[in-house]
Amino acid sequence: MSLQRIASLETFVNVPTEGRRSRQGSVSSVAASERARKLTFNPLPESWNPAFVDDRDHHLAQSRGAFEVPQWKRILQVGVTVVLCLFSAGVVFGYAALKPVLKKEGAYESICHGGDTCMEIHLNLMFTVAAVATNVAALPVGAILDHYGPRVCGVLGCVFLAIGALSMSFARNLPFDAFLVGYLFLALGGPFTYISSFQLSNAFPRHSGLILALLTGAFDASSALFLVYRIIYEKTGGTFGHHKFFLVYLVVPVVILGFQLTLLPRRSYKTVGEIIEVIEGPVYDDIPVVPDAGNADDQVDEQTALLREEQRERRVSIVHNIEELLGSSEADKDKQVQREEARNEKSGVWGVMHNRTAWEQICSPWFVLVCLFTVVQMTRINYFVATIRPQYEALLGSKQKAIEINNFFDLALPLGGIISIPFIGVILDHTSTVAVLTTLVTVATAIGVLGVLPYAWAAYANVVLFVLYRPFYYTAVSDYSAKVFGFRTFGKVYGTIICLAGLLNFSQSGLDFLFHQTFRGDPVPVDLLLLALGLVIGFCLVGFVAVRARELGKKREAGLVGNGQGEY
Repeated sequence: MSLQRIASLETFVNVPTEGRRSRQGSVSSVAASERARKLTFNPLPESWNPAFVDDRDHHLAQSRGAFEVPQWKRILQVGVTVVLCLFSAGVVFGYAALKPVLKKEGAYESICHGGDTCMEIHLNLMFTVAAVATNVAALPVGAILDHYGPRVCGVLGCVFLAIGALSMSFARNLPFDAFLVGYLFLALGGPFTYISSFQLSNAFPRHSGLILALLTGAFDASSALFLVYRIIYEKTGGTFGHHKFFLVYLVVPVVILGFQLTLLPRRSYKTVGEIIEVIEGPVYDDIPVVPDAGNADDQVDEQTALLREEQRERRVSIVHNIEELLGSSEADKDKQVQREEARNEKSGVWGVMHNRTAWEQICSPWFVLVCLFTVVQMTRINYFVATIRPQYEALLGSKQKAIEINNFFDLALPLGGIISIPFIGVILDHTSTVAVLTTLVTVATAIGVLGVLPYAWAAYANVVLFVLYRPFYYTAVSDYSAKVFGFRTFGKVYGTIICLAGLLNFSQSGLDFLFHQTFRGDPVPVDLLLLALGLVIGFCLVGFVAVRARELGKKREAGLVGNGQGEY
């Protein structure tokens, strides 16, 4: 009975392991591999997933099954982590709310001698460095998480947050640019806390999507922390300055550290696929060798029988626990498989570069075009966050109206990220990749056009579109990478896209110079430049993908490539 249950679960999960018997059926191996990834969800890129690397056995020993931990504790871990991410994961993106406070507090006053443009440029550089660090940090965070587990990552995040808070608090008394350094460390602390929490989705495999949605929502909502502080600052008439605020903020890393050392897991939770690998491993590796003497054969037989029985009982127990975690019937499993295959077919490009090496993928137009598009859009997004108030002061000719729009933006940014989460999933699952990219380019163009119109209604419409577009854009790029390049090379390819886009965000400093110096505070030329670049690159990307998707569809109809496969 236990072997039948193991075989059934193996067919459902279908994690590739050496020596596993081949499967028969109408579902392609590529589709099965994708199904396995979905059902044993691990949101970290493949290069961070030890199930695919040489030291997988070491990792499996360093992780644990969710069924080994009481349910109440896992629920508490998820709840506490969501709250901790709310106060730490992406606080630096609340920069637009914090900047007015820092200017009133005299940040960079000793350097700029009261010059507003000078202060703007220095503060924007502070944010640019932090935004770049947030993207680039994902790579080392993944490596540390792989080798040392979530607790080490969480503790490092606490250290970075504490250094950042102390540097920001005492910035005016330190002999270096402590505002920049402090904001940089706050930015580094976020990914160490946020990314290391992804593995908690494996605590409840049936609800992994909900857990990730909660974590993503907490990341987006964390940008509201500085908005809350600015409101308190204004209510207290400026008596609660940044020095006191960041000293109080030290409570956050201290609380995180306390939970990391007590409640939160030291080891990552295994995916269901990793648990299956364990129970499908060699059965008799631990059977001792008994000397060949006297009645040794009887002793071996007796001991072997006992060990076999213990092994069978252990496997039955583990399979039962896995089935409880998954909690779905065979009919539900078949429906989930069918939905996944339909979603992949609908994308139109799923599997097109899955059979290529990472280097071949990176050298392809599929990568180059989406990377260029990501660079331009990420630069536009961060530039808008950094300069929204001075832009609308110039466009509307009113400081008060610009402040009102800035306040609306500070509130809408975290709300937009939370509200858009369910709609993003529906769009990505039920439309083709060409339609998704077309939507991205269309909305980005609309944002660009609204951003140069000197009307209040256009400003508010621009903000609403922007806060909805931002999470959709980031999710769509990762979805494109998964569908086109696959999860075998996802870490390398997607990591390279985000890393390059992050590094090239340093161009924001040049855009700031053009805005404030070359064009004397007129934001329209810079905005039109970014709009034109995004439109041209976006048009090329959509056109290329549309043509190749049509070609791939014809090849599949002709039977030249299988479902979910393609090579260019």
